[in-house]
Amino acid sequence: MPTLNVSLTPEFTDFIEEAVASGSYVSASEVVRDALRLMRQEQESEAAKLALLRKAVDAGLAQSERGEFSGRSVTDIFTAAIGEK
Repeated sequence: MPTLNVSLTPEFTDFIEEAVASGSYVSASEVVRDALRLMRQEQESEAAKLALLRKAVDAGLAQSERGEFSGRSVTDIFTAAIGEK
């Protein structure tokens, strides 16, 4: 496995050392690998959410272009929705 040297703040160094000392991790490398896995998962999750949002916006724009929209304001729709609860 390739080796990469990084500079960490004292706070991150302490955090890693505490994670290893607690027995949660065997080594500092394992802590960093786990942190990077979590970072990757979060980025992938955010990318998926953004893709869904873009799809919804595109669908809304297409509906608008076809004239399929309400003349009501967002405030009116929101107020009506709150009143239904």
